[in-house]
Amino acid sequence: MEISIHTLFKWGGSFLFVYLIAILLVGIPFMLLEYGVGTKYRTSFPKIMKTINPKFEFVGWLVPLTTFLILVYYVCVIGWDGIYFVLSFFKGWGTNPDHFFSQTLLQSTDSVSGLTYFAIPVLIAVLIIWFIIWFISHRNINSGIGRLNKIVIPSLFTLMGIIIIYSLTLNGASYGLIKLFTPNWNEIWNPIIWIAAISQILFSLSLGQGEVVTYASYLHKKSKIPKNVIIITIANCGFELCVAIGIFSILGFMSTRTGIAIDNLISEGTGLAFVVFPEILNVMGSIAYILGPLFFISMFFAGITSTLSLLEPIVSGIEEKFNLSRKKLVTCLCIIGFMMTTIFTTGLGDYLLKTVDGFLTNGGVIFGAILGAIIFSWFIGVDKLLDIINTNSKIKIGKWWGILMKYVSPIILLCIWINGLIKLFITSNYIQIGINIILILILVIIPLTLTLIPLKSDKEITIE
Repeated sequence: MEISIHTLFKWGGSFLFVYLIAILLVGIPFMLLEYGVGTKYRTSFPKIMKTINPKFEFVGWLVPLTTFLILVYYVCVIGWDGIYFVLSFFKGWGTNPDHFFSQTLLQSTDSVSGLTYFAIPVLIAVLIIWFIIWFISHRNINSGIGRLNKIVIPSLFTLMGIIIIYSLTLNGASYGLIKLFTPNWNEIWNPIIWIAAISQILFSLSLGQGEVVTYASYLHKKSKIPKNVIIITIANCGFELCVAIGIFSILGFMSTRTGIAIDNLISEGTGLAFVVFPEILNVMGSIAYILGPLFFISMFFAGITSTLSLLEPIVSGIEEKFNLSRKKLVTCLCIIGFMMTTIFTTGLGDYLLKTVDGFLTNGGVIFGAILGAIIFSWFIGVDKLLDIINTNSKIKIGKWWGILMKYVSPIILLCIWINGLIKLFITSNYIQIGINIILILILVIIPLTLTLIPLKSDKEITIE
């Protein structure tokens, strides 16, 4: 959510217009593709890739591993949400939220000496988050993740609804909404806006990360794919828009209250949630003791559901290939994940988190999405997938979809990937380049090893 909010602050209504077009050009078509593949093969992502062509198994492991590495540091952000949920009951961040977040809580530094000590509250929060992930994920899909979603999703929408309704009543809310919805039509032709919008859609809909394909493999055979895709897209993107409305309304209030322009209230990345929002709560009076906990628990719920999705592709892949018990496998992965996450709870953790996130999102996820779009569209064949997608559905997808997936989407994604890599290497210092090289080695060696290990399960795939 932070990526889209910051971008909205920069481009306002221009971004919203491009965002809606990008959903039609990339979001919905790409999700239809991944739903079709998951429904056709009904197995893990690596097994699907190997079935298409044995040479593609490496890609089948590359994508889930990238997703797992994202989970490793994303758990830290959810831990911060949990900590701020507790702090929000008494405004524990004090009068200087920026200093509290970076120095008091994270004890952040860009010196290597930061690796010698831990931010203990964050370490404890991370341990709790990994336990929650294990507790839910070590069960089967229906009794674990499925049951949680039935509780969390409605609760999340309810909590956000309360925040939005209240925020719209604040003095100055209209000022924030004007900032959000007023477009500058000259900026629509700026390619950076298109890159930002499509990148946000990929990440918010979990496209190109193996998650959609994995969950689609569990769908009932009579599921109506187009209907499901449209509902998920509207729900996800609509939720993001509603959150933006709530936050911009509150920022409009703060701008009116303090006399500071909205543009000067914004900080990038995690600062929006953990610095700017506490600053807003500090000037809101007693209502902040209600609004603050609602906001941070909502972000916490949203984060937990995301972590479960990030873990599932690697679990499904290893479980399928090596015929392992899900309980033992999830336990091992959670222990490994926790041990890896601890490095992000050190004093150097925030610096490492931003570096790793920059590489994996710009270099890893989008690259995997490009490969997936090409392999699924060209080597399976869009006509075969189109028949599966349209089965049982009153909403029929036409041949336009095949053109988008074979030509338009891969080219758009390739442009985003190249732009991201250029920015990454231009702005990186020697330490960051070293970290990127280590990540590249991990993303090559581990998938290659998993590919070369002989298959333990002889289970055949039933192709629809």
